[in-house]
Amino acid sequence: ALPFALLAAFAARPDSMPWSRFALLLVPVLACMVLARTWAMLINRLVDRELDAKNPRTERRAFAAGSLTQSFGWGLALACAAGFLIACSGFWFLIANPWPVYLALPVLGWIALYSLTKRFTWACHLFLGTSLAASPLAAAIAIDPRTLGLASDALAPVVPGVTTFLLCLAAMVTLWVAGFDIIYALQDVDVDQRLGLFSVPSRLGVAAALWLSRALHSAAATMLFLAWRSDARLGTLFGIAVALAAALLIGEHLVLARRGKQGLDAAFFTFNGAVSLVVGALGIADLLT
Repeated sequence: ALPFALLAAFAARPDSMPWSRFALLLVPVLACMVLARTWAMLINRLVDRELDAKNPRTERRAFAAGSLTQSFGWGLALACAAGFLIACSGFWFLIANPWPVYLALPVLGWIALYSLTKRFTWACHLFLGTSLAASPLAAAIAIDPRTLGLASDALAPVVPGVTTFLLCLAAMVTLWVAGFDIIYALQDVDVDQRLGLFSVPSRLGVAAALWLSRALHSAAATMLFLAWRSDARLGTLFGIAVALAAALLIGEHLVLARRGKQGLDAAFFTFNGAVSLVVGALGIADLLT
């Protein structure tokens, strides 16, 4: 989600903000991203340690195998949460923006919730999507809370269309992540069924899961197109990014259709990694030109 967060930060930068100040703000943005992701990953590994130990694919993970203690894991997770709060306070100090501090604990709680959702709902994939979609919204709020209506300044209005762009981008991330998380869950269909866990493949079957993933990725491409059309600053480069992202998503599903589970690594890691990099890099380049 880092390329999307950086793209949102660039989109939210007000014209009146000097580039030197903006570059300084990117430091706590990056720190918050790293700390929040580490917090969420640690919580996931800790609360799932017993489930991971029963899955041949995950039984060697550090907490599941017992090579790292729970106390160490919880201590590190709390340290990340504390570091996240400190990084959020940087925006208050640098640009008198208190919103990252106000929202820090709710954000940490929300992105940790995903680890529990697989126990009671097959919509766990959408929960993960919203967790990652929080990153571009959070980055925009940190740079300029007015972009999402959390502050107002009649003398310096926000760029027209930026709010719609950010919301469409967050919706795209939600749908995109949910779609590829369903693909990822194909690896554990039998284990999820045996352990009574909820996932789309385990509850609806592999064929239905693949069709739902395709539908989600089609909707994600649509939201990315709407994001492009909502902000007049975005032109040809971002249009190319939209087309490339759509092509990559189509390629991902073609690989799965032809190779089945043997194509999971290419579909999940290669294609999805390329989507985020292409959209983030070309979007930022377009905003800078």
